[in-house]
Amino acid sequence: MIFVISENDKDRACPQVGFIPCNLPGSAMEVLAKKDLKCFHCGDACDANPLFYRDKSFCCQGCEMVYKILSENELDNYYNLESFPGTRQSLFSDKFAYLDNDAIATPLLSYASEKLHKVQLLIPNIHCSSCIWLLEHVSRLHQGVLGSRVNFTKKELSVDYHPENISLRGLVELLTRIGYEPNISLADRETKKNSASQSPLTKKIAVAGFCFGNIMLLSFPEYLGLDFGVDQILAWWFSWLMLILALPVLFYCSSDYFKSAFKGLRERYLNIDVPIVLGILALFGQSFYEIVWAQGAGYLDSLAGLLFLLLVGKWFQARTYRNLSFDRDFKSYFPLAVLRLRSGTEESVLVSNLRVDDVLLIRHQELIPADSVLLDAHTQIDYSFVTGESQPVIKEQGATIYAGGKHLGVMTKYQVIKPMSQSYITQLWNHQAFHQKKENLRVRLVNNVSKYFTVVILLIALLAAASWLVMDPKQALFVFTSVLIVACPCALSMATPFTLGSVMRVFSRNKFYLRDAEVVEGMAKVDTLLFDKTGTL
Repeated sequence: MIFVISENDKDRACPQVGFIPCNLPGSAMEVLAKKDLKCFHCGDACDANPLFYRDKSFCCQGCEMVYKILSENELDNYYNLESFPGTRQSLFSDKFAYLDNDAIATPLLSYASEKLHKVQLLIPNIHCSSCIWLLEHVSRLHQGVLGSRVNFTKKELSVDYHPENISLRGLVELLTRIGYEPNISLADRETKKNSASQSPLTKKIAVAGFCFGNIMLLSFPEYLGLDFGVDQILAWWFSWLMLILALPVLFYCSSDYFKSAFKGLRERYLNIDVPIVLGILALFGQSFYEIVWAQGAGYLDSLAGLLFLLLVGKWFQARTYRNLSFDRDFKSYFPLAVLRLRSGTEESVLVSNLRVDDVLLIRHQELIPADSVLLDAHTQIDYSFVTGESQPVIKEQGATIYAGGKHLGVMTKYQVIKPMSQSYITQLWNHQAFHQKKENLRVRLVNNVSKYFTVVILLIALLAAASWLVMDPKQALFVFTSVLIVACPCALSMATPFTLGSVMRVFSRNKFYLRDAEVVEGMAKVDTLLFDKTGTL
């Protein structure tokens, strides 16, 4: 079918479907709907009643509203960075009303003063460069937002805002309106993240880096081959200053390696830290001898540099394992607060404060936080979170509804019969099968290799030292030290997280996800797969 339009109607044509007027009535619009229109915001197919605004088609009012907000604030460049960057929107009313309660909202803040609040929000919908660009320009949507930063890896948004101009609820609703609804769960209130700057490992890296840099500066005359001539006192002072700076490296920065090696020897096995400790002692002993007996400046720069790089590698390894970890408890999926009906009045209450006989108002798609009894006529419950069964079940009035079920339908009343701590989902999650003691994969794998590696390296070092005792006894200790340092086994401990990370990325690209990285090694020994009734082949 071909539509003929006049010159005056061209400004009302839709470029996405050709020259068809957007306001055609009746059968013309039916033909238009059959053109497989895609929503300009999210890319989903529009239904039989698409919405149009500024020659753009939208699948729902929520997507149209987001486009209007962005275009009115001159942020429509968001759509130029990526095709269909948004997500389908659903309108909300008082979903986040509980954030008006200071007792609930305040613990979510990382910093609070009269003129500045800071909050970190988990945004699962972050997926591309357009998302980052828009979320870091939220301040242009509301004057109360002072600044925002995105951590793409963790899908976290850090926001600074003025509490007098916008509340936490207003901020969350603003993010939801533009398609980035924060995931606020019970775990957010109870989990306290330790700052990386306070960790002992970070402090040791700082100390090792400081000592390493200053020892390098004091070693410049040695590097450049400068002769102090008659001023041997200056060279003597430089050597002793380097020795003093090496003491915190030896006794503080390397303490974990000494402890690990001692524990291994006490249990009568050689772990990966034994050759590292031997190399550290050999380096320091050689340097101490040369400085005290005025034989040279020693190798304290190499000692400090080795410890600094080892600690940086250890820090990188810890971060890699943290990024590979997917351990979450059931509180990560439960809402922070729900609506409670008391004396005919609705109020927001923390899930952790629910009591027996409390009457809850549960909205569509909300998880039921505690074992309850259905008070209304009937409803549908999705138990996939608890049992894995994706088919909703119909429940009638008076039926017991277990925590973890997702309510489907209009707002419905439930009466709590057990506190959350005694609910079925809590007992299921705390089952002993999920808490079996597991040996750390990195320790197990590396130590199995290190038993042979350490013996071989020690034999080579001893043979080399014995050979030089015959040829040049003065070089024997230096050769022994050199072998231990050159053959540093720290690469073995670094190889494990790199390997596991690569394997898990291959799995994820093929839609296969593991609970944690330690499963990978065990999978190599699997010869039988068992599927229960909810398993997918």
